[in-house]
Amino acid sequence: MNRNGTNVPVTNLRTMMRSLVLNTEGEDVTVAELLQAIGRRAHGPVFLLLGFIAVSPLTIIPGANWFVATVILVFALQVVFGFRHPWLPKGVTKFKFKRDHLVQGVAAGERYAHMIDALVKPRLTFLTEPPFIQIVALICVLAALITYPLGLVPLGPLLPSLTVLLFGLALTARDGFVLLLAGCAFGGAILLMMSLAPRLVALWPF
Repeated sequence: MNRNGTNVPVTNLRTMMRSLVLNTEGEDVTVAELLQAIGRRAHGPVFLLLGFIAVSPLTIIPGANWFVATVILVFALQVVFGFRHPWLPKGVTKFKFKRDHLVQGVAAGERYAHMIDALVKPRLTFLTEPPFIQIVALICVLAALITYPLGLVPLGPLLPSLTVLLFGLALTARDGFVLLLAGCAFGGAILLMMSLAPRLVALWPF
């Protein structure tokens, strides 16, 4: 229920983005408020939210890509191990973003969300059910892990973040074809990391 008393169920990318704007207010917004805005009982909308945050202006803060990758990692690992209601530490849920960045991200992405949602529909639905959900979560774990080195180069985290977003959209809309597209995005992220490996090794601070 948003502050105007209107329910906006999350069924695709656009309704998720609309829920984030309608169900939050104030100058800052916490991770807990974002989760509350979209409902955290289903895995799909949470992965969709985390992927959207990762590709949006919310990660303009230095180090934010690594923070979001860590949240994805913690959440996805619990899904892999079969937690029905994955848990996030209070330190994570209290992390704040500027709501202006959220609104800007939604405004910039809504036209693309509309085009993407027009192509999404329930199909190959067996791919969005167990045990494939655990496989999806495992790939999200790997996507989060490769975000750490790719975060050292401009736009490096884009492909692994897109992977998580597409997986979330696939699970939310029960579209197995989108799930296959997410797998292609993950493959692209792996190839990108391999091609940048020498540069990443040189940049790694440890």
